[in-house]
Amino acid sequence: MQNFLKILRWTVGLLFIFSGLIKANDPLGLSYKMQEFFDVWGMSFFNDYTLGLSLLMNLLEIVTGLALLIKYPYKQTLWILLVLIVFFSFLTGYALFSGKIKTCGCFGDCIPLTPKTSFIKDLVLLFSIVILLINHKKVKTNLHKAWGILIILIGSFGVGYGQYYVLQHLPFIDCLPYKVGKDIVEQMKLPANAIADSIRLDMEFEKNGKTYQFDPSNFPADFDSTYVFKSRKEVVVVKGNGITAPIQDFALNTQSGQDTTDALFSTSTPYVLVFAGQIDPTISWNTLLGKLHQKYKLVYIVTADKDRATSSFPNETILIGDITMIKTASRVWPTVFIMNGSTIMSKTAYTDFLNN
Repeated sequence: MQNFLKILRWTVGLLFIFSGLIKANDPLGLSYKMQEFFDVWGMSFFNDYTLGLSLLMNLLEIVTGLALLIKYPYKQTLWILLVLIVFFSFLTGYALFSGKIKTCGCFGDCIPLTPKTSFIKDLVLLFSIVILLINHKKVKTNLHKAWGILIILIGSFGVGYGQYYVLQHLPFIDCLPYKVGKDIVEQMKLPANAIADSIRLDMEFEKNGKTYQFDPSNFPADFDSTYVFKSRKEVVVVKGNGITAPIQDFALNTQSGQDTTDALFSTSTPYVLVFAGQIDPTISWNTLLGKLHQKYKLVYIVTADKDRATSSFPNETILIGDITMIKTASRVWPTVFIMNGSTIMSKTAYTDFLNN
């Protein structure tokens, strides 16, 4: 029994540490996933607090996993883990049974899990923690209290500093489709094993007080202007396998609204894309742009903050992009991309670029 409990304890502890470390590598990614849940629940007013919740959640996962390994404080740690896994099971269960969330973010973007896999994993962990809690008296620790506190404090400081660092720079490991060496055009193509949903378009019309529904290929023989259009909706006839292109929303427009993505990717010389979802006036923009213009002829600011960018940089070329795309491409604003056609040659947070 002791060996079984030891294996179970180490398995649970290491899984929580592993899960926490992956998300601590990119706390903003977890923050955006939390916002996705809050938006679905109609609780968007919590979005301003998701980064703080993300930082706390990652710290709690890693530290409780560590505490479980050193068995200090053992029973209290198990209760905290039980609360955490019940909460995680609720989230993954909601993602699975509602179908409104495609991935739960349990292992961040590095190891994307389906809601079904995530839910099963959480149920197994829940069962394991309950077993450990029931048998907690059978597990003893010889670790001195002072050493236990010291290990927890060192672990907490390490996790806290690591998360602070990646928020100022970039994740240690880039698991996003916009990492260095990736070709954005290739990333926008559907994988060979992808099966798209089979969609039917249903259209609703009204005539003489009656409502009619039909798809575009089956219009009635007497269809004319007496049919008044009311609405249209897409109906999934056959569900696909859920596999999509890694990048689905990359598009850059000029300030007048013209799509310039293809033209940009056809550029024959290296160029720079400076991603910043919003323009922060406290950033040393003049220094950054001046240094970029010294090295590169073509420099573009990619932002969703059109008005502020236009007024702040009247002599720069501004490209407008979707805020979600910019959040995915660049965790730190601004981030400097050196591009060769559609291939990302380098990706640097502005803090590191200014210090190079």
